[in-house]
Amino acid sequence: MVKTGLDSLISERLDLVLGRRVGVVSHPAAVLPDFTGIVDALRREGVRVTALFGPEHGFAGDAADGAAVENSVDARTGLPVYSLYGPVKEPTPEMLAGVDVLVFDMQDIGARFYTFVSTLLYVLRGAAKAGKPVIVLDRPTPINGVSLEGPLVKAGLESFVGILPIPIRYGMTMGELARYANTEFSIGAELTVIELRGWQRAMWFDQSGLPWVTTSPAMPHLSTATLYPGMCLLEGTNLSEGRGTSLPFEICGAPWIDEDELVKRLNALCLPGARFRPHRFQPTASKHAGELCGGVQVHLADRNALHAVALGLHLIATIQAMYPGKIEWSQHFDLLAGTLLVRQAIEASEPVEAIVNSWQADLARFAEQRRAYLLYK
Repeated sequence: MVKTGLDSLISERLDLVLGRRVGVVSHPAAVLPDFTGIVDALRREGVRVTALFGPEHGFAGDAADGAAVENSVDARTGLPVYSLYGPVKEPTPEMLAGVDVLVFDMQDIGARFYTFVSTLLYVLRGAAKAGKPVIVLDRPTPINGVSLEGPLVKAGLESFVGILPIPIRYGMTMGELARYANTEFSIGAELTVIELRGWQRAMWFDQSGLPWVTTSPAMPHLSTATLYPGMCLLEGTNLSEGRGTSLPFEICGAPWIDEDELVKRLNALCLPGARFRPHRFQPTASKHAGELCGGVQVHLADRNALHAVALGLHLIATIQAMYPGKIEWSQHFDLLAGTLLVRQAIEASEPVEAIVNSWQADLARFAEQRRAYLLYK
């Protein structure tokens, strides 16, 4: 079994937190192998936890995607809970007044637009300004730490779903990413990373021996996370990405789509690692709520062969070709992609292969840049 940073902190490095006022930046997926949550794990060891900080979905993990999260008081412990999702994203000096050290422990997904990446960056910035050290408790990147996919965020398109110039699928743990951001962008936080034990870059989460705990309401399974780097791009269109169903990011569609014809065209592409099945569904929330949609379910055939970002673009491009003028774009698509060029290329009917090839040089440069910050083989 892989040993997480939390496990190592508890069993080997309590000296880093004992006798100090500890602020915990975390969520429900930060557990020990026996499912003990981080706050209980620290408190039973005599650690003085004085404040809690929550990302998108809140410290309790129960807020919907994009829903505003307010500051509150934890009913069980009586501790203040500060929201880092909403108008205030960076911990303020007032929030940190009763804190000597911040402990950051979040199970990430490995996709740039999963907003825990942005919360990590804001925590490093706020801590650096306040002169508070940060301890990042590392966890595996669930979709392996080898594969790199997608364009980098271009200058001027930075946002909370793309705060760093990194690929969509960046192949780093949160500990590695913290080291990279802290140095490359001159944040200068006093940073300690408690490393994983027994994790190798090629591992998927189900090879770690660790329990999967839902990281957000629409991320129920490892299969969801595997497809997410590509399927999330549909959020920037009027196509349903499956929110409001039991298969978010594993199905997609719209009321005007002929699911049988779409499946025929997609399977004819012979995309590596995936097969498509016709699927009809009726979302209970989000886009097309209450409407019967035709579409597809994506089935994983070989996750190591899958190129999730390319798959998402093939879906959009195929539907665009089938139904000219039907796809509507929001600015969110360009923010998710991190560049205007992807949307413009699809609108111009450029081959997806050409779009994917356009970012390969950037991926090679990023792979070299990140090398100094990697902690695992």
